[in-house]
Amino acid sequence: MKYLITGATGYIGVQLAKRLASEGHTIHALYRSESKTADLKNVEGVHFFKGDLLHPESLKAAAAGCDGVFHVAAYAKPWDKDPQTFYRYNVDGALNVFEAARHAGAKRVVFTSTAGVISPSNGVPSDENTPRWVDYFTDYERSKAEAEEKAAALSRESDLEIIVVNPTRVYGPGLLSDSNGVTRMVKLYLRGKFRTLPGDGNSVGNYVYIDDVVDGHVRAMEKGGAGERYILGGDNISFNDFFEMLAGITGKREKLFKIPIPVVNLVARVMEVRANLTGAPPLLTPPWVKKYLYNWELSSEKARQHLGYEFTRIDEGLKKTVDWIQLNDAE
Repeated sequence: MKYLITGATGYIGVQLAKRLASEGHTIHALYRSESKTADLKNVEGVHFFKGDLLHPESLKAAAAGCDGVFHVAAYAKPWDKDPQTFYRYNVDGALNVFEAARHAGAKRVVFTSTAGVISPSNGVPSDENTPRWVDYFTDYERSKAEAEEKAAALSRESDLEIIVVNPTRVYGPGLLSDSNGVTRMVKLYLRGKFRTLPGDGNSVGNYVYIDDVVDGHVRAMEKGGAGERYILGGDNISFNDFFEMLAGITGKREKLFKIPIPVVNLVARVMEVRANLTGAPPLLTPPWVKKYLYNWELSSEKARQHLGYEFTRIDEGLKKTVDWIQLNDAE
């Protein structure tokens, strides 16, 4: 089979391209910057196409002859001086990719969204059908939710089958980008440079190992239902338990200071004001801080039942991640 992967030089995209190429598929890898193609340069079966989500003709050229499309690329920053940037890339850009797939005659698209569009939990793990009982926190989440709605409508109204996948907090070996923030956090902990927790540390999140996310994408292409979405997640665990487990794996127990959410929020507001004045991206924004007030226990049962999806236990995944960091001394 021949597949287009948008975002092929990103954290998930690189691993997905390698997996599919190793199985004998031909990959059309969309990229924007030549400097980011190094990880795929020597991978047999990978062909590069320079393009941009906002340039439809470049997408059509990259999709030509493809049997399916993995739309992984996104504008996933925590902040932008122009909030409309999120909607241009994540909504308009997605529609451009879908149109390129239709133009190429590809029948199926796997669209990588985010678990951030799923409702926070309220006593039991949330799933794909849990009603959202709080508003979205960020423009990134809102733009992804809007793109999902348009994808579902297009699946109903045309012969293009679009399957949505919603990865949770992805971690593991690979590119240490914004999309791999959990692994960056683990690396900082190993170096004694991660010392603070937001709030009381009891906020629960869902963590998924990179290989499982890649496998979920492949299974979604093979078995996913048109117009359906699937949470690709792993174990639910609090910050406190996460770092307790990490201490046990590494034998390195750092004292972590718990910062009250109002204090973290004040710092985030200062960072946001400075960012609006200077254009330099902030490390935190108030909407992201607000997310820590909620629990994000999620269920991947639908993916397990419909796709045959399985996930790596977090203790095993963290051990692999720590071993990789120590072996590569990744900067």
